[in-house]
Amino acid sequence: MQLTRLPKDHRTNRLLAALAPESLAYLEPHLEIVNVQRGQVLYEANEMIRYTYFPHDLVVALVAVMSNGACAEMSIAGREGVIGLVTTATAPTAFGRYVVQTPGTASRICIERMQKAISTHANIKGVIQRFSEAITARTLQNVACNAIHSVEERCCRWILSTHDRAEQDTLSLSHEFLADMLGVQRSTVSTITRTLQTAGLIEQGRGCITVKDRAGLERASCECYSKVRQTFERLLPLTYTKS
Repeated sequence: MQLTRLPKDHRTNRLLAALAPESLAYLEPHLEIVNVQRGQVLYEANEMIRYTYFPHDLVVALVAVMSNGACAEMSIAGREGVIGLVTTATAPTAFGRYVVQTPGTASRICIERMQKAISTHANIKGVIQRFSEAITARTLQNVACNAIHSVEERCCRWILSTHDRAEQDTLSLSHEFLADMLGVQRSTVSTITRTLQTAGLIEQGRGCITVKDRAGLERASCECYSKVRQTFERLLPLTYTKS
């Protein structure tokens, strides 16, 4: 992983931007900006966590990996959130594989320093607690979504969730990656994305998908997308930047 001196502001991350100025000032000397590549694994399941990441334009998926190698998404985080934060006093270990979906930059901080900040600064603790509540709501909604809604609806939800966190309409999403996140065969994803392209909702490229009709994607998605987004906007206003 490379450190960078690119002109990025830590407040590009919406969670850091939500902090009171004095709270961000406390964290800032301990934050460093790093470049992260697509496909890079930040942590494997049960690996010790050394750093907490606050993404800028980076999108990271937390993936459950089964004994047979099958994968499925548990959570996703981008500029609205934080990655690799375990607040318990026990040794911090990863819940699953943290894999980079979209490359970019992030502000990172030593996890011990972040844990100390949470325990000593009420404003930081409050923001992290609200984020944790939003993530819990999202995870529970995903359980219902995976049980009830079609793969096509869930695929649209995933594309929309990635689009919310991106700076552009062209998203770094391969069929293989989408298949892993949705827990289905690659051929299933290929059929779905072909249907979405025929409907004029997306345009496929090599290893990428371009959103052409966002409103149409929202109509094709299940209700879980809007419910999760509303939860984040209620608990952490302005964490999403796209309308």
